[in-house]
Amino acid sequence: MQTLVLLTLSNIFMTTAWYWHLKGGANKPLMLVIMISWAIAFVEYCLAVPANRIGYQAGWSAGQLKVAQEAIALVVFGVFMVLVLGEPLHWRHLAAFVCIMAGVAFLFVGK
Repeated sequence: MQTLVLLTLSNIFMTTAWYWHLKGGANKPLMLVIMISWAIAFVEYCLAVPANRIGYQAGWSAGQLKVAQEAIALVVFGVFMVLVLGEPLHWRHLAAFVCIMAGVAFLFVGK
């Protein structure tokens, strides 16, 4: 559970680092936006590295950690896309999410 919580928090920071400027920094100089994004991404690394270490030591494979991280990233991005960027969620987003979650399930079968 600790791995999933840390991965979720890290994805919140990474999604913010990558996309905050689309609404909040569109008129700021690109180099400033990059520097702010790097600062936010630093926090993401401080959460993701321990998450992966803890998960690996708990018996998760590297593949399982990566697939879990990607699935979490999609959920976090979907929420960010709707709440922060104000973009609508379409049935295509949900269909793609279901397909990716099926991939996650395949990797964790028997574990």
